[in-house]
Amino acid sequence: MLKTVITLTLLAASSLAAPQRFGGGRSSSGDDKSASILVDEFVLNPEGTYVYKYETSNGISASQTGGENGLYANGYFSYLDPEGQRVELTYLADEYGFQPQGSHLPVEPPAPDHVIKTLEEIRAAAGPDSELDIPMLEATIARLKATQG
Repeated sequence: MLKTVITLTLLAASSLAAPQRFGGGRSSSGDDKSASILVDEFVLNPEGTYVYKYETSNGISASQTGGENGLYANGYFSYLDPEGQRVELTYLADEYGFQPQGSHLPVEPPAPDHVIKTLEEIRAAAGPDSELDIPMLEATIARLKATQG
C-alpha cells in the first residue's frame, strides 16, 4: 500500500513539474514549436556594413542594417502578443544609445519649462572651445520641446 502511495505521489509530482503550455500564448498562425523560417537573409559587406532579415511562420519578423564596425544599427522587430495583436518596435542604436520607438512603449511626460530654459541657457553660454557636445544638447532640447506638444 505504501509503495502505491509513493508511486502515485511521484507520478503526480512529475506531471505537475512538466512544462505547461497555456492556450493564450499561441499566435494565430500556429504553434511556436512547429514554426518554420520563411525568410532568412544576411549580407556582410567588405567595408563592415551588414543587413539581415528574418521572418517566421508564427508572426515573428526582424530586420537590421548596421555598419562602421558596429557603431550604429537601425531596424525593427515584430511579433504577435498572446491576444494575437501585432507588436512592432523600430530602433536606432548609435553614439547616443539605443533609441526604441513603438506604440506599446511608455510615453515620456512633458518636460518642465524651467528644464528646457536651463538647457537653452547652457547652449547659449557655451563658447567655441566648450567641451559640450552641442549637437547632442540641441537634440535633447528638441526632444524635450516635443514632449510639450
